[in-house]
Amino acid sequence: MSGHSKWATIKRRKAAVDAKRSKAFTKVIKEIQIAARMGGGDPEGNPRLRTAMLNARAANMPNDNIERAIKKGTGESGDVVYEEGTFEGYGPAGAAIYVEILTDNRNRTVSEVRHLFGRYGGNLGESGCVAWMFHKRGVIAIDPEKADEEAVMEAAVESGADDVNAEEAVIEVLCDQAVVEDVKAGLEAAGVEVASAEVTMIPENTIALKGKSAETCMKLIDALEDNDDVQNVYTNADIPDEIMAAA
Repeated sequence: MSGHSKWATIKRRKAAVDAKRSKAFTKVIKEIQIAARMGGGDPEGNPRLRTAMLNARAANMPNDNIERAIKKGTGESGDVVYEEGTFEGYGPAGAAIYVEILTDNRNRTVSEVRHLFGRYGGNLGESGCVAWMFHKRGVIAIDPEKADEEAVMEAAVESGADDVNAEEAVIEVLCDQAVVEDVKAGLEAAGVEVASAEVTMIPENTIALKGKSAETCMKLIDALEDNDDVQNVYTNADIPDEIMAAA
């Protein structure tokens, strides 16, 4: 199983059982706001906003919440203005960690993120130290129990996808970040039920972690994701299934 597939699978598994629904909503709302602020409130002309709205609906967020978030982002209703940014560093055994944030207080977030890296045996690095190890891709996930692999592959290719990875737990369709919605629509038009669609950062290569290093790296990633200012955490760590399943 590829490193990215394993990571995407465990993130979806954790999301499915996560009782902190309000925290998940907070992260999605922040992304909608920043997307609307940067590219306007019309999703037709704002791909980033369309993707954020797609993720919001996948999380079962009510349309009223989505509309309010867009208005806040465009300044139609006064509220806190968020700043986006990234942090890069290394976890246990040199695993690369790439963190995306949205914050209303960057100094606070820097302090909290640095503390978490240090607490779990990692260190916060300079900008650019690990970004080169990742590239943005569109990733569409499909439950293999609800779709035929050959049908998915045929529909994906016809819709503009680059590749299809079929694993036991998930079928992943990979595509350019700019066409993720087109590929999703093409799959659905072919009768394929899509579990999720997102733009994510995929590592060029992975590093296999075992034992204590893998456990500690998993704890670091969990702690970062629990931070209210952290939107996404990406790693090139290939963590054993049993350790991810226990997280």
